[in-house]
Amino acid sequence: MNLNICSAYAPLLVRVSISLVFLWFGINQLLLPEDFMGYLPEQILGLDFAQSIVLMNGIFEIILGGLLLVGLFIRPTALLLCIHLLTIIVSLGYNDIAVRDAGLMLITFSIFLGGADKWSLDYKRNRA
Repeated sequence: MNLNICSAYAPLLVRVSISLVFLWFGINQLLLPEDFMGYLPEQILGLDFAQSIVLMNGIFEIILGGLLLVGLFIRPTALLLCIHLLTIIVSLGYNDIAVRDAGLMLITFSIFLGGADKWSLDYKRNRA
């Protein structure tokens, strides 16, 4: 197998994979918001609308994960998700989840740097 041929699919695989991660987390936040309450900072956790924050975050991740999946507005979407992950990392402090999220943030940042791949709607729109 010629890996040079396969390397052309790397941007698509990375973009779709990370978008599915965001979609999974977003959907689960809508279906099971109580499971995500423990990730909220203590000052937010005590508020009456803390669960609403989890639900809004889930909607945010579903919308941006969907945009990334189809490849629409890739750079701004990836940048927003990167900043979103950075805020999560800062609020969590140093732990295993923050380290995982740092890896996801760097993957998302690489998508921002790379921009539209040839399978994205952005690429097709710019060629028309």
